[in-house]
Amino acid sequence: MSPAAESDILLVSRVRQGEGDAWSQLIARFQGRLLAFVESRIGNRAAAEDVVQETFIGFLTSLPNFDEQRPLESYLFSIAAHKLTDHLRREGRRPTLPLSSNSSSQGDRDLPGAARAASSIMRSGERKGLESDALAGAVGEQIERWKKRGDWTKLKCIELLFVRGMVNKHAALQLEISEQAVANYKFDFLARLRTTIRSQGLPEDVFPNLTGE
Repeated sequence: MSPAAESDILLVSRVRQGEGDAWSQLIARFQGRLLAFVESRIGNRAAAEDVVQETFIGFLTSLPNFDEQRPLESYLFSIAAHKLTDHLRREGRRPTLPLSSNSSSQGDRDLPGAARAASSIMRSGERKGLESDALAGAVGEQIERWKKRGDWTKLKCIELLFVRGMVNKHAALQLEISEQAVANYKFDFLARLRTTIRSQGLPEDVFPNLTGE
């Protein structure tokens, strides 16, 4: 195993343990490459930043099932490819990612490793709708739960992280709490989302990364 791969495995392990610094390091390590990849395809910096933010959120959501034998970079680019395709569909544009895994276009070669095959995966409109509804319901349920309990700091924290895109350190400073508390709120929120979504009894091909635990 290469030193870079070992470093990635250690970093993921630290993220799983809720270390705020580790999450910041992961973003710093891959954000630039992901942003360059996405922006080159949509030509809009702000939109590209949104797609990359969704990519990191997707990684957190699927973290319990992440196989550490798989290159972390390839996994992140796979998620980015999905998020980019979703973005282009919302904009009513044809994805610039090649839809055939046999394509030899430049766009496909830009994807590292196993992420190339991910560019051929197209979710149906029905599945996309199920995912959107399930996620919206799960988020709404968690927000209501915290509101009833008066957990306003947790609510503010999640807003700063996922709506405003702050890193743990900046959210902690604004809320005047520790980075560890921010990390705990984040992982609690995502864990509850996974549990709520699973309880909805969706088909296995909807949120496949939530099955098998």
